[in-house]
Amino acid sequence: MGSVNILVLVLIGVLTGLTTVLFGFGGGFVTVPVIVWADAAIGPTVGTVAVATSAIVMVVNAAVATAATPRPILARLRSRGPILGLLAIGGLLGAALALAVPAEVSSWGFVIYIAVTIVDVLARPGFLRSAGTVHEDVPRPAIPTTLGAPIGAIASFLGVGGSVMTVPLLRRAGLPMGQAAALANPLTLAIGIPAAVVFLAARHAADIHGAVFAVGIVDLGAAAFLLAGAIPVIVVLRRRPPSIPDRVHAWFYVGMLAVVLTAMLLPLT
Repeated sequence: MGSVNILVLVLIGVLTGLTTVLFGFGGGFVTVPVIVWADAAIGPTVGTVAVATSAIVMVVNAAVATAATPRPILARLRSRGPILGLLAIGGLLGAALALAVPAEVSSWGFVIYIAVTIVDVLARPGFLRSAGTVHEDVPRPAIPTTLGAPIGAIASFLGVGGSVMTVPLLRRAGLPMGQAAALANPLTLAIGIPAAVVFLAARHAADIHGAVFAVGIVDLGAAAFLLAGAIPVIVVLRRRPPSIPDRVHAWFYVGMLAVVLTAMLLPLT
């Protein structure tokens, strides 16, 4: 990988740091199209490598962001152990499924899911404008426990990250964008850790010589460059979070989904 590509990865890492803090993305779904581009020399299995690498980026970014999140916000997850456990189980199953199917399935599934999410948040009420006020005596986010395993499985299988699924749900429960994004990080962490273990331990039949530094089917080298740009941004912005009007924040979320959808479509078409 040339120095230009490395610089691009670091700069995009800065973007993943921004999206982690502002939208709870953890950098995962930004990582997928970037790795598809950076590791194109791998060939047809690059989609699987991208999903695997995104899991590592998600785990580290989400962990840093969660550690810096104010405790009153994290308190909303108290007594939510069952859903965190189901998210982890889903993350494990989704990662295993990603290894078992052709890479194109995950790549096109990623595109379809992001497109459906964009339509959903634009068409259905409750996202672009918060659905209501969450009272402080109701400390738990309204994500049904039964959705934990499906959310975890889809997020790890496609590499979209937990936030693309959980932020709209939290938003429709009445949370402002800032809190919804902050809570998405620990939820993403629950999904990403078991998925990352599966991908790091995987033995893949394909030649992944095009990766920067591969362990299992994860391009740890590319992940390291992305994280080098992301982590300082997360630390700074968590200490001094930007003040963004809630509705503007929600529209930026939709805009980021559209940008990533476009970036993913380019190498696939």
